[in-house]
Amino acid sequence: MTLTERKTPMNRRKRGLLAAVTTLTAGALVLGVPTAASAASWNGWWWGGHGRWQPPVTAPTPDPTPVAETGETGSSAPAASFVEDFNDSAATGLVASAYRQAWQPYPDGTSGIYAPSQTVSVHDGVMDVRLGGAGTAGTFGTSAGAWDHVGGSFSVRAKATGGDGNGAAFMLWPTSNVWSDGEIDFPEGNFDESPSAFHHSMVRGQEANRVQLGTGVSWRDWHTYKVDWVPGQSVTYSVDGRVLDTITHDVPTTAHRFMFQTGNWGQSGNLLIDWVTTTE
Repeated sequence: MTLTERKTPMNRRKRGLLAAVTTLTAGALVLGVPTAASAASWNGWWWGGHGRWQPPVTAPTPDPTPVAETGETGSSAPAASFVEDFNDSAATGLVASAYRQAWQPYPDGTSGIYAPSQTVSVHDGVMDVRLGGAGTAGTFGTSAGAWDHVGGSFSVRAKATGGDGNGAAFMLWPTSNVWSDGEIDFPEGNFDESPSAFHHSMVRGQEANRVQLGTGVSWRDWHTYKVDWVPGQSVTYSVDGRVLDTITHDVPTTAHRFMFQTGNWGQSGNLLIDWVTTTE
């Protein structure tokens, strides 16, 4: 394995508080807004600060549930300390209230990118994230415990249809919002490419350096992605039970949260999440 660093402005990760969120002590975790030249072919993530968000108190009026080809999910979530199978349907705009102990979305309008109340529904046993309009971001877990993970196993079963030019990043991000406390991304990547794992440096000022582990699979098919994190010792990345690698350097020891995000660009489509589990 070699540490690689994104060299171009479009692909380099950056940090900092967002001027658009002036009332918060930390800005929202954001994907980079593509320039006009890059919007049609977007290949990288841009990161601002990462904020802690609670679900909105009042759910907006629901829109019709978007239609997605869910197909046969064919898998049940394994036993874990937190399991969400998305068995109870919820229309767009009502997911935050229906899943208030499982899904903590960013408030609509965050950074001018995210509007989960307009994009997320639950039907046919999946969380359906509509692509091609507003972006989506949020944290999995209870309102009290979602930000307190120090080690454990984190799994998600997901696929994407369409959404070319967009992508997703599932990650463990430090509750401290200090990048050098460690960033663990899996799966991450453009939907028209193969997802990867990205294990970031914890050396202050070198956080953009990371190990990339390819999966050899496609977002277009159902796959189970798992991170096993032993604080200060190791992080193991697996897909469908196949270990990609175990990394023993730059291993976090502080509280993190398990979340995902998509951008507000690219073609229409759907990110489908069959289930999510965490085990301490």
